[in-house]
Amino acid sequence: MKATLDHIGIAVGDLGQALAFYRDALGLDVEAPREVPTQKVRAHFVPVGEATLELLEPTAADSPIATFIAKRGPGLHHVTLRVDDILAALARLRERGVRLIDAEPRLGAEGALIAFVHPASTDGVLVELKQAAKD
Repeated sequence: MKATLDHIGIAVGDLGQALAFYRDALGLDVEAPREVPTQKVRAHFVPVGEATLELLEPTAADSPIATFIAKRGPGLHHVTLRVDDILAALARLRERGVRLIDAEPRLGAEGALIAFVHPASTDGVLVELKQAAKD
């Protein structure tokens, strides 16, 4: 399975504070926000070289990001690896006994197919697999 770093998700409790650092202090460009209604989150992508940072702002108190922030505080949420064939990647992981959060891919931001791997199988890191949307 070939994978490349796509993005790093960062849960933000205060978007203004996050933008003051990433955009204003570091001088990075922040793309227009994208709503991900299925996750009740607003994603702000910050291109950094070949990958991006994804600033995740909850849009509802019951969103997974709001729950994460309430439990652990703002900070690193997940690492996303881009794969060419998410079904093959998930099959390979299942064959190796890797614990999955998503047994089947689901729709994520930008029309991509995504699936999460449980942190219990990744030394505590939430890993997201992403297959980019077909043009």
